[in-house]
Amino acid sequence: MGTLDLFRMDGLTAVVTGASSGLGAGFARSLAGAGANVVLVARREDRLQSLADDLRAGGSAITVVAADVSVPEDCDRAAVAAVEAHGRIDALVNNAGLGGHGSALKESPDDFRRVIDVNLNGVFWMAKACAPHMTHGGSIVNVSSVLGLVAPRFPQASYAASKAGVIGLTKDLAGQWSARRGIRVNALCPGYFDSEMTEGASDVLREMVAEQSMLGRFGEQAELDAAMLFLASPASTYVTGTTLVVDGGLSSY
Repeated sequence: MGTLDLFRMDGLTAVVTGASSGLGAGFARSLAGAGANVVLVARREDRLQSLADDLRAGGSAITVVAADVSVPEDCDRAAVAAVEAHGRIDALVNNAGLGGHGSALKESPDDFRRVIDVNLNGVFWMAKACAPHMTHGGSIVNVSSVLGLVAPRFPQASYAASKAGVIGLTKDLAGQWSARRGIRVNALCPGYFDSEMTEGASDVLREMVAEQSMLGRFGEQAELDAAMLFLASPASTYVTGTTLVVDGGLSSY
């Protein structure tokens, strides 16, 4: 098997949360393009169905599950649906997330809890639901953020806390499951990418990225897809418990 073949996922099943739009939809397309059966999970079923139709037209086996990752029972249902449809789970991309911004003194308890429930608790519930169904050699990719590593330039306490928590959770689950279950667990830390979440990004934010990152620009979906596919596929069988930063050099300044 050649090196490029290691990035193929033919016959393998990947579950992607937050797949209805943005980075998650891009991840789903990339996994399907690598040959994987893809299980699309998100709350907006109409958008999932539209994406599923596109991917099926290209010959991919796709399953849609409308679910809220902050609800443990929904996560269990998504994992069971994946196994019923495809017989196995080989990779989980924990991508579902909410943004959060504004002064900490003005962020309400409900707003803070909602971001933590989706961005951190949802990662745990999905990992816990899928792990018992994963084969030896499986992979979990938890999408964190560069803002879990460095101080945000703009106030967003709940988001930064949730993404830092994802990194800590990733390391713990890797320690628990890598040797014992043969499941690799890694974190992917994007910087600023053009997506639905950043669609309304202010000129101030774009100027900050231009000035304070080494590459001086927002990233493109394909540049993150490649990193995700590395972690999800057999290309990274000796990588676990790590944090892969894809931020154009923002965190290095």
